[in-house]
Amino acid sequence: MGRMQGKNCVVTGGARGIGEGIVRRYVAEGARCVIADIDVEMGEKLAAELGDDAIFVRCDVTSESDITAAIDACVTNFGSLDVMINNAGISGVTGPIADTALEDYERTMSILLTSVFLGTKLAYPIMKAQGDGVIINTSSTAGVQGGLGPHVYTAAKHGVIGLSKSVAVEAAPNGVRVNVICPGATLSSLTAAIVAGDKDNLEAAYERLSSKYPGGKAPKPDDMANAAVWLGSEEGRFMNGAVIVMDLGKEVLSDRAVKFYPAG
Repeated sequence: MGRMQGKNCVVTGGARGIGEGIVRRYVAEGARCVIADIDVEMGEKLAAELGDDAIFVRCDVTSESDITAAIDACVTNFGSLDVMINNAGISGVTGPIADTALEDYERTMSILLTSVFLGTKLAYPIMKAQGDGVIINTSSTAGVQGGLGPHVYTAAKHGVIGLSKSVAVEAAPNGVRVNVICPGATLSSLTAAIVAGDKDNLEAAYERLSSKYPGGKAPKPDDMANAAVWLGSEEGRFMNGAVIVMDLGKEVLSDRAVKFYPAG
């Protein structure tokens, strides 16, 4: 029996990257998933590949009605909502703070933080009524340290952590856990577009990302899925309000940190 056997889940941003990796792993571990994504082509393709254990729902995560529809699809088709993964994201607006337009700030925050608020807000009452459930929110290493991402991205990802920790306090007495995964730069079409200038050139992106990591290997979506399985399963039943940083200690092992510890 799989580690996620009998769990019914919604994964936002589930058609690509980390979200796709989580969907694939969850289904392999016995879960059934709603792939909630704005990318219809990739979402429908993934759902067709996974068969009866996955359905696709087009979802703009800035829309409360769209997230409601994704959650309703999970409950209607599968019978419950056991795990809600608020994962969808973009890099968002970049550049100096003085040059950041309010409109661009608000759009970036709506996708990276408001979407997590909506997914958490809408999932929690269902889980509370069940007396059981897990909410997993995707932040970033930029959510725990400045200078690792654009200003607004960093602010939003810090916000994801603060919101999650706060809701975890309210949710725990009702059998619901809320935790955060903070990926380091992980191989995906998004990171490929940033580091290789081509969202489809995953090979070049992996080489460039790997050069920044201890041991010369960058994380892939499967690595983040490992954490999501553990948190979403009974194995993680005592994890609540936790922030799990998945970057192989890359920032801890900076030149500033390791100068006192010669290699070997």
